[in-house]
Amino acid sequence: MSRICAVGANVFDTLISVPHFPEEDTKLRGGEITQCGGGPCATGLVAAAKLGAECVFIGNLADDFGGVFLKADMEKYNISTKYIDMLPGFSSFCSYIMINEENASRTCVFNKGNVPETFLNDEKKAEIAASDILMVDGNDLEAAVCAAKHAGKFGTKVLYDAGGLYDGIERLLPLADILIPSEEFALSHTGAKTAAEAARKLKEMYDPEVVVITCGKDGGLLFDGGEIIEYPAFKVEAVDTNGAGDVFHGAFAYAAAAGFDYYKCCVFSSAVSAIKCTGTGARRSAPGYETVKNFLKERGYDEF
Repeated sequence: MSRICAVGANVFDTLISVPHFPEEDTKLRGGEITQCGGGPCATGLVAAAKLGAECVFIGNLADDFGGVFLKADMEKYNISTKYIDMLPGFSSFCSYIMINEENASRTCVFNKGNVPETFLNDEKKAEIAASDILMVDGNDLEAAVCAAKHAGKFGTKVLYDAGGLYDGIERLLPLADILIPSEEFALSHTGAKTAAEAARKLKEMYDPEVVVITCGKDGGLLFDGGEIIEYPAFKVEAVDTNGAGDVFHGAFAYAAAAGFDYYKCCVFSSAVSAIKCTGTGARRSAPGYETVKNFLKERGYDEF
């Protein structure tokens, strides 16, 4: 069984559906309220676990309501919490997300809390060395850099979910084997005019094995030094797009650890992301492997 570990954001999300995006300084009646786990790495890890990987989260959580919820949520999805340290007296990373029922878009306001950086002791480093993939997202940066450097010594591939322009990420980017930025990040970081140009620049600047740029409903592209290759998005009746990128990264980690080539990883992950968007809540809507295989088979992809 593939083994995947993650160092990064683990966020207590509160989602509320709204009939349309509200105007400033007005009142609007909302719909369903959902409390759930979020954060790029942690949600990606859930997606990988639901597909069948053995998964471990490494990091600190506050011992407040949000942190207790998040630890239990990890365990609900069969993710090992052996290397989660619960710290008293701190506040959890929280976000508040409006889901627009008109177009399934999401608008997020967050507070990062004040949980200290994770310290990687020998046991945590051993876990990283024993894993097939290490997922990082630019949060918990000191620990992520340390983890990525350690992974490089033992052949553990580093998958970097580059979705945010955080301070100091130039230290993490050169350590990525699999670099998966959003189109927004790629264009902003490189100054390129197109995703294809940005992919070439990122490969030249940081020399990962592969650059995969996600372009939302337009699919995306990958570049490994040869030709730019586009991969598809799958059209679905979207209900909630929040966390679609997170589950893409987790699915990619699962597929890469399973030995798929990088184009096949992209197609597989795009399908996982599309299926997730048909339900509310990124973690609970992430599909299992058989669901993804059947989804792809119905669309002419029989190789899964």
